[in-house]
Amino acid sequence: MPWNKQDYPVSMKNLKPRIRHKAIEIANALLEDGYEEGRAIAIATAKAEEWDENHPDHKASDSDSSSHKSSSDKHKESPSLESSSRDRRHSEPVSSSKSHHNIHVVPTDSGWAIKQEGESDYYSSYDTKAEAVDAAREMSSKKHIRAIIHNQDGQIARSIKS
Repeated sequence: MPWNKQDYPVSMKNLKPRIRHKAIEIANALLEDGYEEGRAIAIATAKAEEWDENHPDHKASDSDSSSHKSSSDKHKESPSLESSSRDRRHSEPVSSSKSHHNIHVVPTDSGWAIKQEGESDYYSSYDTKAEAVDAAREMSSKKHIRAIIHNQDGQIARSIKS
């Protein structure tokens, strides 16, 4: 289901509007490429937050800078983003940078576990979600990676970035 500015995944509701709009754009491109909805949301959220860090909003400090851009300048990022997501297949793991991968806190039959994005094996298992989230937060901080926290039903609840 394609999303828009008024109809988007509930997990994106607390994102800043600028980041949410980028996440919606990325998630729609990933869905078009055949990604599963939950995975598309997680990847899109992580990538949109990374994009925001790398592309600060200059409107707050310099409101004139955006008005001086030509319409072709404003659309330079979109084609490369679209082509990179079109070239990627859903079987390839996607991470928030080339040097590391996201980790996920996921429900299991016997409790909760932490696993590397794109892998089926678990790093470690826990009895409670709170224990798994604490361990993921620590791992995220030590390894400077994003931890994506899932609900009991497997949907993305939130993410933690050190």
